[in-house]
Amino acid sequence: MFDAFSLKTFQSKVALLVAIALSSCTAPTVTTSTSGSTAEDLSEGKLQIVTTFLPMTNFTQAVAGDRATVTQLLPLNVTPHDYQSKPQDVRRLAEADVLVENGLALESFLAELVENADNPNLKVVDASEGIVVVPFNEDPSDEEHSDEEHSDEEHSLENEKENGDHDNEQDDEHGHGKYDPHIWLDPKRAIQQVENIRDALIAADSEGADAYTTNAAVYIQKLKSLDSEIKAALSSYNGQSFVTYHEFAHYFATSYGLEVIHLVRVPEDNATPADVQRVIQAAKASQLKTLLSEPQKKGSPFAAIAQDLDVQVSVFDPLETSGPEGLNPDYYLTVMGQNLDNLKAAFSQSSL
Repeated sequence: MFDAFSLKTFQSKVALLVAIALSSCTAPTVTTSTSGSTAEDLSEGKLQIVTTFLPMTNFTQAVAGDRATVTQLLPLNVTPHDYQSKPQDVRRLAEADVLVENGLALESFLAELVENADNPNLKVVDASEGIVVVPFNEDPSDEEHSDEEHSDEEHSLENEKENGDHDNEQDDEHGHGKYDPHIWLDPKRAIQQVENIRDALIAADSEGADAYTTNAAVYIQKLKSLDSEIKAALSSYNGQSFVTYHEFAHYFATSYGLEVIHLVRVPEDNATPADVQRVIQAAKASQLKTLLSEPQKKGSPFAAIAQDLDVQVSVFDPLETSGPEGLNPDYYLTVMGQNLDNLKAAFSQSSL
């Protein structure tokens, strides 16, 4: 039989074991550092960076290199559109030095998390800062584009903030921002996001300035090469149209002289008969032979339309999710290359 002291000790050990078992069931953090555990990195004083989702992770990894620990907040298989925050996310932000977000209200779940984390030293980096953006339902071809870097005039997010015209407000119906957030799909704008991340990491860790600057320059050169490749490959299709499932490809299309039609605005929407008819008419007018779905959408949203039109369905990946292979800084470059191949094939079939 246990005496009172022994019984209390036994109960404490059981409680500890239960706590350990429960903690092992918690969804694992997506940590992308290749050197040491998070505990070791903390003890070494490494910069602790939390990113929101895949493109922000890839860009931040590329700039940080081995100097920081980069941890993605969202599971790799969950998009920002679908994410539901969890209690452990508050702890991650409470322990972080830097948080990198895309911005433009895409990560609408962040405000409450940051507030609950109560981390006055957390530096929040809006990777869209100062980048030319367009509102939803506005034709991005109305803005001025060039093959050089974008100027910060007209629709610059930075200027709009200074003028008080842009508060990143959210749409009442969809819970998404007023401005199209999918800027990472234009390599030119991706370069600007990398530059924003580089500058923020230098501000947070000035001793790493040389490393961050060098790493960013290497990755930016890869993005410039990607941009040149896409421009050369699509130049003969100037003015042609392609169809995507949800509204994510305007920046990409406009950057390369193309037109894009979407079935629904955001993935959560259900296509109306008017949406379907609009896509059918556009496909017929452009003699499209391929519709471009996305891997994040379950099922076959284009199946019925494709059957009616007697066309194929391919993929344009908006890079919001991935498998484990996504935890490589060059994953963005790889998938954008695949998107280019699929788009070229779609246009080639349409021109037959």
